[in-house]
Amino acid sequence: MKPLRLSLRTKLTALYGGAFLVVGLALLIVNYLLVSSKLPDTAAFADTAAGISVQRAQAYPMDTATIMPVERAQATQLVATSITEYRSDVLSTLLWQSLVALAIAGALAVLFGWLMASRVLRPLHAITSTARKLEVENLDRRIDLDGPDDELKELADTFDGMLDRLAVSFESQKRFVANASHELRTPLAVQRTLVEVAMADPDVSPEVRKLGEHLIYTNERSERMIEGLLVLARSDRGLAARGPVRLDEVAATVIRSATAMAEEAGVTVESRLRPRTVSGDPVLLERLVTNLVHNAITYNREGGWIHVDIGGDPALVVRNTGPQVPLDAVPALFEPFRRLSGDRTGDSRNAGLGLSIVRSIAKAHGGTAGAEPGGRGGGLVVRVRLP
Repeated sequence: MKPLRLSLRTKLTALYGGAFLVVGLALLIVNYLLVSSKLPDTAAFADTAAGISVQRAQAYPMDTATIMPVERAQATQLVATSITEYRSDVLSTLLWQSLVALAIAGALAVLFGWLMASRVLRPLHAITSTARKLEVENLDRRIDLDGPDDELKELADTFDGMLDRLAVSFESQKRFVANASHELRTPLAVQRTLVEVAMADPDVSPEVRKLGEHLIYTNERSERMIEGLLVLARSDRGLAARGPVRLDEVAATVIRSATAMAEEAGVTVESRLRPRTVSGDPVLLERLVTNLVHNAITYNREGGWIHVDIGGDPALVVRNTGPQVPLDAVPALFEPFRRLSGDRTGDSRNAGLGLSIVRSIAKAHGGTAGAEPGGRGGGLVVRVRLP
């Protein structure tokens, strides 16, 4: 059974109310004892009752010997009864009225304690709210807490300072990614051009041509890996801007562009595309669908199929046949440079970034990406949920 979780506001209110009730109960007991000690005692009035009986007996001298003892006993009993009832009534009234007053004051103490706790914890709520709203694209949010220079203001100022440092760090990362995109792509493009020019020479030997083809193949794979890393870095930074994107239209475009690839692999592509609009980056969403479709074709078998479903819940589902995938190996496929052993590692054209990019893009859009084995037909079922 899950333990009961009490908020800090509730705990402070209980502390305030409990302290008030303990102090109030102590005051009630002290007040009760003081009043009880000041009320007349029954034994103290026995002599008074006896004196009254003597005076009454002396008023009738003829019956002094007979009446005096009787009158004395009756007077004593009368006074004792009256005093006992008086003490009992006074103390009972005092006790019950004090308890009622204590209950009312306790309820008011709990109410005011709740309000005071809310006021004291307001800066913490501001810090929590700011932390929840923080994303990579809006690191300019700050708490800017006003008020006395106490521990809570020190905490808020420390949090604002941390956000300043994070903003500087992310801005530096953006500049690095932009520079890396240019600096890494340009040398690879130059190398590929030089190799292609060298291979265009009609007098080139077969050995050199074979070496050139291998270099071009390696160069293209490096370009794809760098492009994948840059997309992964971009999606990890979050979205700079959002707009309405027709996910079904994006999927239709990707499927058309992958037709030749699917025919070459001997894979049939099926789709069910229902209208679905999401808020996000069209380039990243197209890359998400492209990675899923290309992975489903690459890691398939001849005569297999893939099925793309758009518009349901989840928003995007891609199923494909292929090698059997153990259930415990699925989570590792979403890690960068992680592939399944066997057939999924045989194709060195891929860098192992496909599903990690899919998950990163889904997360950047406030969604999730998950997968499970495809069952008897093998392969995977990848589900992407987007708000």
